[in-house]
Amino acid sequence: MASKTAGGQLEERWRDILSTHARTLCEIDRALHPHGLGASDFEVLDMLAASASEEGEQCRVQNLAGRVHLSQSALSRLIARLEKDGLVTRSVCAEDRRGVWVSLTSKGRDLHAEVLPLQRAALARTLGG
Repeated sequence: MASKTAGGQLEERWRDILSTHARTLCEIDRALHPHGLGASDFEVLDMLAASASEEGEQCRVQNLAGRVHLSQSALSRLIARLEKDGLVTRSVCAEDRRGVWVSLTSKGRDLHAEVLPLQRAALARTLGG
């Protein structure tokens, strides 16, 4: 009987995590939508901003793929959309032609700085911070 209780408690915790995740993503999406961004867009911009202190510093797409919760193809489409919007640039890695570099543009850096407080406020509202 104790194992069922423990299993039920784990299941309840798991559902709470999923619910919190869904509420948080929705809140971030709502906050960023007027700026043409969604939660996943912001995550990529935020990771690029954190990894590059100056405009033009690059991050390998492969490194982003390990940190965002998107498939490789979904991440590629997202980066292509950000590039089309002038927020990032992509280039082929000279050392490894299979690798792709991505970097923030000044427009991307400015937009990130503008929406960062909105994303942090959404996190505080949903996660109680």
